[in-house]
Amino acid sequence: MTGRFNIVFKKPRIYSAVFLYMIYSYHVARGRFFCQTKNAWQKNRPRARNFPVSYCGIMKYMEGNTLRNTIGISVRDLVEFVLRTGDIDNRRKSGQDVNLMLEGARIHRMIQQGMGPGYQSEVYLKKLITLDDFDIMIEGRADGIISEDDRYIIDEIKTLYMDLDRLKAPQPVHLAQAKCYAFIFAEEEKLSEITVRMTYVNQISLETRYFHETYTYREIAAWFDSLIESYKRWAHFEFEFKKIRNESIEKVNFPFEYRKGQKELTSQVYRTIYHGRKLFLEAPTGVGKTVSTVFPSVKALGGGLADKIFYLTAKTVTRTVAAECFDKLREQGLKLKSVVITAKEKICPLEKPECNPDACDRAGGHYDRINDAMYDLLMHEDSFTREKIEEYALKHRVCPFELCLDMSLFSDTVICDYNYVFDPNVYLRRFFSDASGQSYIFLVDEAHNLVERGMNMYSAALLKEDLLVLKRVVKEADPKLNRALGSCNRKLLLLKRECESCMVLDEIGDIILSLNKLMARLETFLDEQEHFPYMDEVLDLYFRVRHFLNMYDNMKEDDYRIYCRHTGAGDFMIKLLCVNPSESLKLRLMKGRSTIFFSATLLPVKYYKDMLGADEGDYEVYAESVFDPKKRGLFIAADVSSKYTRRNEKEYATIAEYIADVCSAKPGNYMVFFPSHAFLEKVYEIFERDHYDGTGRLLKQGSNMREEEREEFLSGFKTNDGTLIGFCVMGGIFSEGIDLKNDSLIGALIVGTGLPMVCEERGILKEAYEMSGLNGFDYAYRYPGMNKVLQAAGRVIRTVDDTGVVVLLDERFLLPEYLKLFPREWKDHERVRISTASEKLTEFWEDIDA
Repeated sequence: MTGRFNIVFKKPRIYSAVFLYMIYSYHVARGRFFCQTKNAWQKNRPRARNFPVSYCGIMKYMEGNTLRNTIGISVRDLVEFVLRTGDIDNRRKSGQDVNLMLEGARIHRMIQQGMGPGYQSEVYLKKLITLDDFDIMIEGRADGIISEDDRYIIDEIKTLYMDLDRLKAPQPVHLAQAKCYAFIFAEEEKLSEITVRMTYVNQISLETRYFHETYTYREIAAWFDSLIESYKRWAHFEFEFKKIRNESIEKVNFPFEYRKGQKELTSQVYRTIYHGRKLFLEAPTGVGKTVSTVFPSVKALGGGLADKIFYLTAKTVTRTVAAECFDKLREQGLKLKSVVITAKEKICPLEKPECNPDACDRAGGHYDRINDAMYDLLMHEDSFTREKIEEYALKHRVCPFELCLDMSLFSDTVICDYNYVFDPNVYLRRFFSDASGQSYIFLVDEAHNLVERGMNMYSAALLKEDLLVLKRVVKEADPKLNRALGSCNRKLLLLKRECESCMVLDEIGDIILSLNKLMARLETFLDEQEHFPYMDEVLDLYFRVRHFLNMYDNMKEDDYRIYCRHTGAGDFMIKLLCVNPSESLKLRLMKGRSTIFFSATLLPVKYYKDMLGADEGDYEVYAESVFDPKKRGLFIAADVSSKYTRRNEKEYATIAEYIADVCSAKPGNYMVFFPSHAFLEKVYEIFERDHYDGTGRLLKQGSNMREEEREEFLSGFKTNDGTLIGFCVMGGIFSEGIDLKNDSLIGALIVGTGLPMVCEERGILKEAYEMSGLNGFDYAYRYPGMNKVLQAAGRVIRTVDDTGVVVLLDERFLLPEYLKLFPREWKDHERVRISTASEKLTEFWEDIDA
């Protein structure tokens, strides 16, 4: 992760050439190094330029002629880990939960700027603790240091929504953070005593409350020594295991025989990591994308280029594949800690997650037991799978989801959903806070999904009717909250009356002011009404309002559009629409050393580089397909289309006839992908009536299928008895993320170009891209649609032994705008009509069987 680091020479002198070369080659080359003498630093403390530096959890530095190993941890991470106690209680939302407190960067800066010349803001502090075999580097940034004559005060600023009159004392973890800074500064300046000031600021009123504590140096040094003593067993483990891990990594070889081009691919991934760049990797199915990215990343980990690997996925099945890849390397002797993060809803032992001591016996005293549970698991397992997490969570009576998250602290590899890195509400703050100073590798699997996911993560919406529903619920319980809800409702009602259908807004400052006041009342309500019968409804609105306000505070004008519209259900919605998530994604990616985006469908690569935050100098690679092109038939229908103007009974009948002709050319399993459920139903009805004689089987994807229904649908493809035709929706649950190998699927028919449905929001996106100088139709419609097509087509050929056909049922695929989007392996295709399709398909299969 990118943190802040100053190299300070206490006395100007000539340092080891090796040491300077190491620093220069890594930091100066990346524009990340700043050096000054201590005298200059003392003189310019308030204005010292602290450039971001990435350094490993275990660093190495020169002391005399000895190379020392150093474990780095931020002040915030240290106190939050060592000093946590008590219960999990999701009913308390204000100052009780540090993760839910706003960062308040804008208010921090405002307060700091108004403090006068004796106030030094954002002061970087560090403490090196020397042990026998290694050192511990504690580092962080104090919000402020106040100098009053010979007296020094460490200022720690926290912003929150709650009424400050209800805050009787500083939160222990906040005070501990400030005390760490106080000790480091007092020792450095040789002070006999030092004062800590906790500054709490109300986010709405800007009301401020201070808490002061003064400590002698002896008192605060004894407290700090006790804190470090509690952390030592964890540091010792980390140091010893890293030695074992790195020795094992050095001996590990690529676990398979290299396929054509695969060795070059792994080299390219390593080169990208070494140079601290991003790589956009288009790799057709079967190339071995997972192992080709994991293996060089593990080698980079062992070589000290990074502290941790984040393997990020959009679907559970790809997380399983990644975990299996690391297990394959363990078969060669790799010693590496890895955790697979499972969603709370799936791993919670309760039917519905209720994270408070009244509903869950594990929530009570969870934080008193969690560190022992972690240490037990750490000592006895290397792969922290869902099953192991559940086993140890039960043994120690702790929350399995929280244990899962905590094990990521001591894992070399974290396998998880995109959310845990990118989502502003659930990202792992322990790794991506500004204070953290480690270096990560991000492996983003199926990266084409991150564009849409990113847009959704950084967008925010509120429904007027939800405010009214909660207003009625809390009317008697909290009149003040009732009035705050009413104020927001009235503001939205004015917009509703002005808006005919959909309206783009330039500014909503008046609404934001009311929402801020509502947020303050919600905070107070949640603290005072722990047993309110409609708490779920209150919490739901609380989280949505909080997200809306956070997105508003951080949005950049070019990347967002604000609009309101009437919904089909009679509701009225206001939305902050993220039109380009690249800048928001980059804020996370900057915390890492290198990012590898890989997918079988990253075309056109410029679109994905624009939307995923590429920088000048980042790499792109198109991996060569390992498949024999003669084993795949690609056919394009020249006399049919899914255009809205062509959707009629005749067109549906033609498509049904195409399906019959293709599937009768060779018995086997086929999938047909449609642009919508409604389109699917029309064609299915005609096909069943005119072409299905009861021979073979027909399966149809339903809307909102349960997990067991999905599994039953896919199980039909495990047998190869006659002909099976699955009718599916393009872009749905069966068009990607499923692996039907060998004869499980021999054909895919794709109806239409996959264009997203024309709607008001897509129109806003199109206009926004055009204003940025891009092709609005391509970025809003064509490129997302073509990705769905490529994903659906990719279900057919999964291994080098597979054979199958892809039939594109839309004449628009023959246009130059679409042909240029075809992957290289699609260069040979055959044009067909309804009168020739059966003959052409039969010829293909006869040639294969010959």
